[in-house]
Amino acid sequence: MTPPPKDPGDEPFLKVLRPLVEAFYAFLEKDDRHVRALGLTLSQFDVIATLGDTEGMTCKQLSDETLVTKGTLTGVLDRLEAKGLVERVPSQADRRATIIRLTSKGEKKFQEVFPKHIYYMKPFFEQALTGAEMKTLRELLLRLKESFEQKNKN
Repeated sequence: MTPPPKDPGDEPFLKVLRPLVEAFYAFLEKDDRHVRALGLTLSQFDVIATLGDTEGMTCKQLSDETLVTKGTLTGVLDRLEAKGLVERVPSQADRRATIIRLTSKGEKKFQEVFPKHIYYMKPFFEQALTGAEMKTLRELLLRLKESFEQKNKN
């Protein structure tokens, strides 16, 4: 076990932590503002983007594939259903399950907003990183995420 440094402020990870959080907040500000201009919340966009070009998903699958928490998902789906963008249909494979899928109006919304948002966000990444750097950054971020998710850690 490595002895602690004399000054906790000298920990190397602190040099990464602040820029990581600042980059996340800067991303979130641009992301949220643009998605709201498209008439959706971030959670609604996440669900529509995830359901787009699929036959639909169960709530469990949708929860696993989006950043929407299980507790929030029902409310998000209720609001999307009220807008006529998603529908709940019984599963043909499992009578206990319900499939969430885009309506034709939802599919049109997906075709409208998904490409617009991708091409809005793309330049922020491309002006800062090369394709190879994006690949490396993705690998590093996934490794960091896995470190936080390990069950045997405190």
